[in-house]
Amino acid sequence: MRRCISVPICAFLSLSDLAITTVIFSHGTDFRYHFLVETYEYNISRSLFDLWALTLIRVSFILGLVTAIIRNPSPSVSRSKYVSKYIAGLCIAMCMWTVIRLLTLADSSSNLHNPWMWGMLAWAIVAAILFYIQWRILCQTKVCDKPNLLGDDEEREPLINDSKTKDKHDSKEEDKEKNVKLTRKKVFRLFSYMRPDWLLLCTGFTFLILAAVANVFIPYYTGLVIDGIAIEKSREKFTNAIIIMALISVGSAIATGVRGGCLFLALQRLNIRIRNILFSSIMTQEVGFFDTVKTGDITSRLTSDTTTTSDAITLNVNIFLRSLITACGTVFFMIKLSWRMSLVTFIGLPIVIGVAQVYGDFYEVLAKQVQDSLAKANEIAEEACSSLRTVRSFANERSEVSRYKVSMADTYKLYKKEAIVYAGYLWSNQLFELALTVGVLYYGGHLVIANLISGGNLVSFILYQIELGQCLESIGSVYTGLMQAIGASEKVFEYMDRKPVITNTGSYAPDKMEGHLEFRNVSFSYPSRPDSLVLKNVSFSVRPGEVVALVGPSGGGKSSCVNLLEHFYETATGDVLLDDVPIHQYDHKYLHRKVSLVGQEPVLYARSIRENIGYGLDDCTNQEVEQAAIMANAHQFIIEMSDKYDTQTGEKGTQLSGGQKQRIAIARALIRNPVVLLLDEATSALDSESEHVVQQALYSNVKGRTVLIIAHRLSTVERAHRIVVINKGAIVEQGTHMELLANRGMYANLVKRQMLGFDEMSSKNDTHYHSAPRTMTSHVSVHAGSVSPDFRSCSSTPPRASFHVGSTL
Repeated sequence: MRRCISVPICAFLSLSDLAITTVIFSHGTDFRYHFLVETYEYNISRSLFDLWALTLIRVSFILGLVTAIIRNPSPSVSRSKYVSKYIAGLCIAMCMWTVIRLLTLADSSSNLHNPWMWGMLAWAIVAAILFYIQWRILCQTKVCDKPNLLGDDEEREPLINDSKTKDKHDSKEEDKEKNVKLTRKKVFRLFSYMRPDWLLLCTGFTFLILAAVANVFIPYYTGLVIDGIAIEKSREKFTNAIIIMALISVGSAIATGVRGGCLFLALQRLNIRIRNILFSSIMTQEVGFFDTVKTGDITSRLTSDTTTTSDAITLNVNIFLRSLITACGTVFFMIKLSWRMSLVTFIGLPIVIGVAQVYGDFYEVLAKQVQDSLAKANEIAEEACSSLRTVRSFANERSEVSRYKVSMADTYKLYKKEAIVYAGYLWSNQLFELALTVGVLYYGGHLVIANLISGGNLVSFILYQIELGQCLESIGSVYTGLMQAIGASEKVFEYMDRKPVITNTGSYAPDKMEGHLEFRNVSFSYPSRPDSLVLKNVSFSVRPGEVVALVGPSGGGKSSCVNLLEHFYETATGDVLLDDVPIHQYDHKYLHRKVSLVGQEPVLYARSIRENIGYGLDDCTNQEVEQAAIMANAHQFIIEMSDKYDTQTGEKGTQLSGGQKQRIAIARALIRNPVVLLLDEATSALDSESEHVVQQALYSNVKGRTVLIIAHRLSTVERAHRIVVINKGAIVEQGTHMELLANRGMYANLVKRQMLGFDEMSSKNDTHYHSAPRTMTSHVSVHAGSVSPDFRSCSSTPPRASFHVGSTL
């Protein structure tokens, strides 16, 4: 069995600690007196036997661990790592006790001139630090066991279990170290976003230093005022002290104002910078990202999380620097006033740091949970507000309010946890501060009675102690604030760093485009449903200037073809070609200027009609906007409005009717003079009159363009040069309207069901309205065993009856 050389070295150092301490304790060679007399006649103001006893504790721990590692290495090393934090606490307690012993010994002036006492106290602190270092070295001991030559199963089994235990603890340690590194990396990254504001920050921090330094002098001069009034009874002394205090206060106030203004401006600039970077990253993500991530989550990260992140950075840096500078100045004056009382104060410093560390670790987890809970609540609110008409139409307001209340109740539970933890943190700090104040007052009173300090110095020291407590509390809250910022920034950074699956980095932009579309063996599934193929080996083409219609049952894959042509998604296999060039190779802006889409539910923005029509174009003129509106049959209703083209459409175009929105969407597509026009159910949601107007706008502008139509209504489909029927992601048939009817396949069945649905509706209308003629009957004839509408494909307007079809293709 081979072991690291650190084990015997640590054992040797531990024995050396015992030997050195014994020599110092016995003043060289006088063992009998110090080990017999001081042990039996122990006096805390003279004897150092307790410090020698601490050596026995250190040696026992080290030698015990060394023995355990020799006998059973793997579990011993793992367990020693687990108790390292308790060993650290023991070392701190040893150092604190050593300081307390210094204070008890310092009451006698003869002790202060004893070099053996100073040597014992100094070595006690050094040995405590070395004790912890030795323990950490032993925790990192690497052992390598030789194979059991005798093949003893009883001996091998514990080794296996020990190995598992070691691996488990090692994994936890590695995860902890990894988290620490990630946390440090995130903090540095947060600070890196402040670089552009270095001038503002430098100015603010300069005045921050001036204000902090000025405030440090206030307690000192307060003590001088008290000495001048109560002790020396000198009007001149306390008047001079008050004048200096007034001047310092004025200077501090001016510096504080400049500091506050500069850092506030830097904070707002940082907030805006982070929001811009985050929104820029979100806008570059592929469409599939928005299929899986809800809008409420994104808006929550863009609003509350970015604010939390930027506020926590700037405010905590401000608090940290101000508190640090004030603390340093305070410590200087405290030591200057009384080094004895300063040591009493510093004894409690490790307690403050330890409490802040524990609280910060727990608060980091809670902060992340709170941010996630708020994001979920915002998501519910955003969803309800964005679809308020639907909520109102189903009278579901109470249910949405109830959902929001439940979500906020979960957030409230987390806030209660935060409140309890924060209350415990404040309680421990206040209790420690009170105990420290009482201790300093008692010991300070003892020093005043002993004429070691003046009464004014005691008052100044108490004020400095209070100031130091506030500084330490602020520094402790900085860690908590940074953990809160890290928790809030986690999702922000995740969205910032996310690389889009689909990138629009193509650069192909030919001078002329023919408009030849081709799907070549295309298979496709949505990112949110990767295991479900929407398109399966689809192949078809659309020649330049040709009008092709995609029909079939809902969910068959028709809209997916349009999504691929718009390069919203990438194919799983196969290629989507435009003029024999893959879609992804085209320049992003060029492609979407040559290929325009008109959807079933067009999205209009809360802007003017002019801005909506020219959306995405930076160089369009008012004349081009009006010409596009004329082509879309929208100019007439626009000029009839009070503000004409400057009329605001409202959020999502709520101020306009469905037909008006659709015609503005058509104008928005036509203003680009596209070579390829994609019509995805452009009229199916409209009433008959609006549909008629929109269809006129569409069909009067398809000449010379390649058009791909997704439609269910016969009035749209029958005009196409060719019809492609898609069912369950595969092409089942294609041809002209009459050819497909003659084939008696799926298309013929869809037409038959649509026409029968209309006949049933017409019969009901005749029953209720005897005066309404059944015009559709005269246009329907039976051909080849199927129902066929006898439409004239060359007519300029579709038959009126076709607008009333109840079922769809």
